[in-house]
Amino acid sequence: MSFVINITMSIIIFITASSEKEAKKIATMLIKNKLAACVNIVNGVKSLFWWKGKVDQAKEILLIVKSRKEKFNKLAKLVKASHSYAVPEIIAVPIACGFKPYLNWINESVR
Repeated sequence: MSFVINITMSIIIFITASSEKEAKKIATMLIKNKLAACVNIVNGVKSLFWWKGKVDQAKEILLIVKSRKEKFNKLAKLVKASHSYAVPEIIAVPIACGFKPYLNWINESVR
C-alpha cells in the first residue's frame, strides 16, 4: 500500500447547512465548479452553540468536503453567497497524510 505525507495540501472542509436541500445545492455547486473532489452529506447532526449571547441548538446537515488549500477562498465565497446562515460554518483542516492514490485523485479532480 502507498501511504504518503500530504505535501500537496489537500484539505477537508466542514460546512453545516440548515436542510438537506441546502446541503445538496451547496455540494452540487462545489463539484460543478471543480472546487471539491467529493462532498459527503451527513444527516441527523444535532448542534449546540453560542448565538447572540445564549446557548442555542439546531438540527443540521454536515457537509464534509475534500479539496485543496488554494481552492478555499473561492469555495468559501461561493458557499457564503448561497448559504441561508448569517455566519455559516466553513472551516478547513489539513490532511496530514493519506493513501497516495486518493490524494492524487483529489488533486486531479479539482484542477
